[in-house]
Amino acid sequence: MNSLSAINLFGYEQLAKEHLSQMAFDYYSSGAWDEVTLRDNLAAFTRVKLRPKMLVDVSNINLTTQVLGESLQLPLLIAPMAFQCLADPEGEIATALAAADAGVGMVLSTLATKSLEEVATVANGLQWFQLYIHKDQGLTQALVQRAYTAGYKAICLTVDAPMLGKRERDQRNEFTLPPGLHPANLTNISGLDIPQAPGESGLLTYFAQQINPAVTWKDLEWLQSLSPLPLVVKGILRADDAVRAVEYGAQAIVVSNHGGRQLDGAIASLDALPDIIAAVDGKAEVLLDGGIRRGTDILKALAYGAKAVLIGRPVLWGLAVAGKIGVSHIISLLQDELNLAMALSGCASLGDIDSSLVSQLPKNF
Repeated sequence: MNSLSAINLFGYEQLAKEHLSQMAFDYYSSGAWDEVTLRDNLAAFTRVKLRPKMLVDVSNINLTTQVLGESLQLPLLIAPMAFQCLADPEGEIATALAAADAGVGMVLSTLATKSLEEVATVANGLQWFQLYIHKDQGLTQALVQRAYTAGYKAICLTVDAPMLGKRERDQRNEFTLPPGLHPANLTNISGLDIPQAPGESGLLTYFAQQINPAVTWKDLEWLQSLSPLPLVVKGILRADDAVRAVEYGAQAIVVSNHGGRQLDGAIASLDALPDIIAAVDGKAEVLLDGGIRRGTDILKALAYGAKAVLIGRPVLWGLAVAGKIGVSHIISLLQDELNLAMALSGCASLGDIDSSLVSQLPKNF
C-alpha cells in the first residue's frame, strides 16, 4: 500500500503497525496503567461541539501565528518524543526537516536518538529543547548550555515525570533500545543508557536511577540562571500550578498529561485548558498537548484560548511509514483540515477564533 494512501492521521496509525516491531509500537502507543487518560484525551474533543458563524468571507484563510515571538505557518509544534530512530533510521533529523519545511515548531527530547547539535545543524526551523532534570546537576547544566549554544529558542521543562508512569505494555515487553541505538545527548557520559531490566521496562529503571524526583518550584530559578533562553513549563493540569509557573518565570505553559503516559486517571488536557487559560490571564502563552488528531481538534483548542497545539504520536506513525515524507504528510493533513474547519466556522484568521465557537464544557465534567 502506498504510504500516502492514508487520508487521515488514524490511517497512519494502522499503517505504522506494519512497519514497527511490537515493542516499538507498544512503546509509542501505550499509556499508563489502564490507559484511561490516554483514551480520554481523544474523547474530550468529541465532547466539545462547534457553533459555526455564517456569511463570513473565508476566501482567504490565514493560519500564521507567533509563539514566544517566533513565526509559525500554522499553530502547531511537534511534541518532544524520545527514541525516534525506533521508527526510522533518520529519526529526529527527519522529523526536524519536515517541521522546518512546513514552518511548524519542534521540541527535541532529552532522550532523542539524534543529538541536539545534529538536529540543530540540519534544520533551521523553530526548535525548543525539552529537559529532564537529572540527579547529576552538572549534566543538566551541560544540556541547557549545549541547547543555547546550538541555537534552540527555549528550554521546555517537563514537570510531570518525577518518576516514570507505569506502562504495562512496556513492562511485558521488557522495553529497551535495540543494539546501536542510544540516547544521543548522553552518549559521552558513562552509564547513561537504557538498561536491560528483566521483568521491567528499561526506561522506568533509567528514570528511577537518573531523574531527580526532588525538583521543586525553587529549582526553576536555578534552571533559568543557566542560560538566557525563555522557560516553557510542560505538564501543567491545574490552575494554581499554572499561576505558580508564571510567578517563577515561565513565559509559556503546555497543558499536558504526557499523552496519558504518567498518572492514569488524570484529567484530559482539553478539559483542563479553560481553567488554566482563565488563571494565567494573558501573563504567559498557553499551549495544549494531547489528543490532537483532526483540524477541528486544533480549532477547539484555539477557541478555548490555546496559542498553539503540540502533536505527538501521529508524527511517529508518519515517521515509521515513510520517514520525512510521512511526517510532512501528517502536518499537511492537519493544515488542510484546519484550513477547512476555519472556513466552515466563519474564521478567516486565527484572530477570528474565540470561545463563542465552542459549547462550554459541563461544570465538573
